[in-house]
Amino acid sequence: MIQGFKNFIMRGNVVDLAVAVVIGAAFTTVVTSFTTNIINPLIASIGGTNVNGLAWQIIGGNRKTVMDFGAVITALINFVIVAAVVYFLVVVPMNMLAERRRRGEEPQAPAEDIVLLQEIRDLLRQRAL
Repeated sequence: MIQGFKNFIMRGNVVDLAVAVVIGAAFTTVVTSFTTNIINPLIASIGGTNVNGLAWQIIGGNRKTVMDFGAVITALINFVIVAAVVYFLVVVPMNMLAERRRRGEEPQAPAEDIVLLQEIRDLLRQRAL
């Protein structure tokens, strides 16, 4: 039963998905702060000296007609940063572990019946002495 649970948990897609959700959610605030305070001002400065940066207003005076290309670029940068962190901190180590398991390098715990038999053998040896 324990071995079955271990196999379920160590299945790559379950662990990858669970960890990606947790790390992605936790890391979002860091990435949002970085892009809001560092990337957004850089993008806005590329757009020129106007207040909108890389935004374009279709109808003057109507804020609902602003096309903000800087916000789209920022969202893409957010996505790339989060994806890179999840990949390098979760996916790569899990792939390395899976590769080690395929090669048989991961230490395998002996089955419960083997452990019991070894204990019985050791007790019988002690009695014989």
